[in-house]
Amino acid sequence: MKVLLINGSPRIKGCTYTALSIVEESLKEEGIETEIFHIGTKPIRGCVECKACWDRGQCVFEDDILKKLYPKVADADGFVFGSPVYFASANGSMIALMDRLFYTAKDLWLKPATCVVAARRGGTTAALDVLNKYPSNRNMPIISSQYWNMVHGNEPEEVMKDFEGLQTMRTLGKNMAWILKCIKAGENMGISKPQIEEKIKTNFIPSE
Repeated sequence: MKVLLINGSPRIKGCTYTALSIVEESLKEEGIETEIFHIGTKPIRGCVECKACWDRGQCVFEDDILKKLYPKVADADGFVFGSPVYFASANGSMIALMDRLFYTAKDLWLKPATCVVAARRGGTTAALDVLNKYPSNRNMPIISSQYWNMVHGNEPEEVMKDFEGLQTMRTLGKNMAWILKCIKAGENMGISKPQIEEKIKTNFIPSE
């Protein structure tokens, strides 16, 4: 079993990475394979809702990040999406990436996911609300912890002093590992994943 942790911060070893690394430690202690994927600092274009990906299964805009990410998503059994807090929300690059990834990647469906954020002070719950809407729209079980999934600090050294935040990250990793093991045990007992119905869309304004 493998969990892919996506670092949406432009800082490769910043506060978001620090939070993800604590989750990663807990996962490894439970025997779960992990990988932290850094989205980098290059511009990531946003989704234009051309809908071409619905037939192709991948975004028509072929940038390096999504090319690298698609096979990793297919190989993963669970996900942790991490972002810094910018203006009480996830940062723009992470939003652009998740818009395009969640539109296209069927390999996300029915795999457990969770989101974590890092901030100096405020905006954490608002950012988590934005991020959690992605897995909740793709049939993905959302993993929780004993508190909202956040850490505080300007620098990684300050995050390491947020003892409640660190405990929340450790617990999150253990909870993710537990759910993954439960799913695996169920599969071994012949319990299959639910069949996803073809999506029904109802417009509020009927077409004539």
